[in-house]
Formats: sequence, structure tokens, C-alpha cells
Amino acid sequence: MNAGDIAFPNLGIYLENVPKHFSIFGFEIAFYGVIIGIGIIAGIMTAAYLAKRTGQDPDIIWDFAIYAVIFSIIGARIYYVIFEWDLYKNNLLNIFNIRKGGLAIYGGVIAAFITLFVYARIKKLNAFRIGDTAVPGLILGQAIGRWGNFMNREVFGEYYDGLLSMQLPLEAVRARDVSENIAAHIPEGANFIQVHPTFLYESLWCLAVLAVMLFYWKHKRFEGEICLLYFGGYGLGRFVIEGIRTDTLFVPGTTIAVSQVLSLLMVLFAIITDVIIRVKLRHAKKDDKAAG
Repeated sequence: MNAGDIAFPNLGIYLENVPKHFSIFGFEIAFYGVIIGIGIIAGIMTAAYLAKRTGQDPDIIWDFAIYAVIFSIIGARIYYVIFEWDLYKNNLLNIFNIRKGGLAIYGGVIAAFITLFVYARIKKLNAFRIGDTAVPGLILGQAIGRWGNFMNREVFGEYYDGLLSMQLPLEAVRARDVSENIAAHIPEGANFIQVHPTFLYESLWCLAVLAVMLFYWKHKRFEGEICLLYFGGYGLGRFVIEGIRTDTLFVPGTTIAVSQVLSLLMVLFAIITDVIIRVKLRHAKKDDKAAG
């Protein structure tokens, strides 16, 4: 394979010279950043549309989004640096160089929800209602953003020879992402690896969760339930997919994938919280009938 090629051999797809960046007036612009930007804009527009459809003020979404985007990028970088500290401890200025990647979605999500509650408190708004309106846009942005990883030849899994298996040139990927299992399956004399396209799995899973959110919207029982659906739905998919990836961030001093821990906590939080609230609503309904 040539350095810029990407193939899905069992689908009969061979892409030649897929670029990682393009130039405008001599300035290199990474497709990764462009795709992330498209995901952000699409997500905000989706949330604003849902706000209008549900009788809310779309301007609140746009206003909140300004803060959410800024702090989410900061959060995503901080999260990545914390769990990849060995890459930065000897050159702290590299922490600020995000042009080479190094953003962790969970850090961005955590920062976004902290921003949501601070914003809602200051503006005296219902954080759960805004959250329900925003998370469909958030997960759409994630689905789109994962294709930035495709352009960067990253976020792939272990060796795989199934229908969706993906081939990448060795020189186009980070050496530390090539596991022993992947290396052991490189054909003699070949210059490529064959792996799970986990970026694609997550993108498709996010779209599936988005579809469930939109379908369930009219049936939600309380403000914040779509947020819980996000936590549970995305967390479940990410827990499984993270177990396949080779670029996992670990809890310091362990071989435990930090994203799997967070994913499991999100799923448990979503289920337990949803059950508790539903039980309370049921009891409240019975009390109202008894009083009536």
C-alpha cells in the first residue's frame, strides 16, 4: 500500500491517497479539525431545531453552545493529557499543540455537562430541559467527528478479517497503536495492518442512539430523561468498543481502561436514576389519585 491509501478489502473498497490535510495560502489545515468543526455546527443546529420544535428559544442553545464548545475542547485536552502524561511531562508546551490530535471525547462531555449546570444556574434556566434538547446534537456531533479519526488513521481496533476489516499502511499509523496481535498478523513482506474500524463502529452506534432519542422524545416522562438515554446508550456502546481499541487510555498504574470505567458508571447511573425517578413519579401519581 502507498502511504496515503486506506482499504476495506472484504467490501472491495480501495481509497488511494486519502489526504490528512489541505493547504490554503500555504497554511496547512487538518481534515480532522474541519470534520470536528462540521460535527460541532451540525450538533448545535440540531439542538436549536429541536428547541424551536419544542417551544423553547433557539437563541438559548446558540448562547450556551459558545461556552460549551470552548470548555469542551479544553476539557477534552486536559483529560487526554492527564492520562497520557508521559508524552507531555518533558515538554509542557506540547500540551497546547492540539494540531497533532490528542482530544478525548469523555473529557469534552464532562466539561460540557459542567458548563450546562453552571450556565443554567446563572441564567436561571432548567438545566435538564436544555440538556434533553442538546444531547441529540451532541451525539450527532460525535458521530460526525469520528470520521476525523478516519482521516488521521487512528482509533482502530485489534486485528480483524471480517466484513468491515480495514487496511492501513504501517507508516501512516502511530507505532504505539500497533499491538502485538496486529503485528503478528502482518503478512510477510507486507507494509500494512488489518484491523477493526472502531471509529466506524462508534459513529454508527451514535447514529443508532440518536434515532432512539428522537423516537422516544414524545414518550419521555420527565425532564432529563433524554440525557439519561444518552448516558446509558452511548456508555453501553463505548464500553464494548473500547475493549477492541488499541489506543486505550488506562487508569494510571493499571491496565484498566479508564473509558470503560466511565462508560460502566454512566450506564449504571442512567439505569438507577431512571428507575428511582419513575418510582417517585408513580407514587406521586397514586398520592394525587388518593387525594382526589
